[in-house]
Amino acid sequence: MYLRTIEIYCFVDDLLKSINHREDSRRKFTDSELLSAAVIAMLFFGGNFEAARRFLTSSGLMPRMLSRSRFSRRLHKASALLEFVFAEFSKHRKQHNWQKLYLMDSFPVSVCDNIRINRCRIIQDCGWRGYRVSHRRFFYGVRVSVLSDADGVPVELCILPGSAQDLSGLAELPLDLPAESKIVLDAAYTYFEWEDYLLEREQIELLVQRKHNSRRADVPATKDYKQIMRKQIETIFSDINKLFAKKIHAVTVSGFILKVALFVIAFAFNKAIFLN
Repeated sequence: MYLRTIEIYCFVDDLLKSINHREDSRRKFTDSELLSAAVIAMLFFGGNFEAARRFLTSSGLMPRMLSRSRFSRRLHKASALLEFVFAEFSKHRKQHNWQKLYLMDSFPVSVCDNIRINRCRIIQDCGWRGYRVSHRRFFYGVRVSVLSDADGVPVELCILPGSAQDLSGLAELPLDLPAESKIVLDAAYTYFEWEDYLLEREQIELLVQRKHNSRRADVPATKDYKQIMRKQIETIFSDINKLFAKKIHAVTVSGFILKVALFVIAFAFNKAIFLN
């Protein structure tokens, strides 16, 4: 954990330098340390910022650590910076993705169990309630759409209310991909007009799994290829969910969404470092 913390800090610091990030010279706790501490909390402490703070302070890695409240306030203010850093990271990954192959799907994250919906204080709207087909049950929370490269590193993400459909997630993503890119998706993303539009205007091909009665049925070889690639995105989601604590602690909607985004970004950074 000690060496991985140093690697993550160097990685984040290099990303900030690559975007020519400047901050007040009087600051004793830099933005590099702030974002690195947040990533460490996601990777090793289930999103518990306080546990990460204690570890980084006691180990001497970040002796000028902020107090609990100041850390939380600084992190919320730095959410735009985090988004910009992730965009720069994604841009670098896309430029070096010679296969031009991407995988996309969504997964739900519950704020609370269904039985506690009436007592939930973070959100109070039926729009946050969605349905998990694989579990055959409803959930109350958000739906996270993730686009990853062929190595399993997330490069784009968006977080929508649980009732949102998969196609809504695809519409929210910028899809800032090089020409001739291919995206493998499941049958829930079937929308022929959109497929034709992206292929014609953006030169991005959507490789959507077809249902048995689809008007654009796949040949057996293509069908098998898509099924193999679909297993990879499911493995990615499984690895991301392993980072989650049993309950994601948050007191506001923005705080909950920030933590969910941090889990995905932390996984992406860690995976990229591991590959390198």
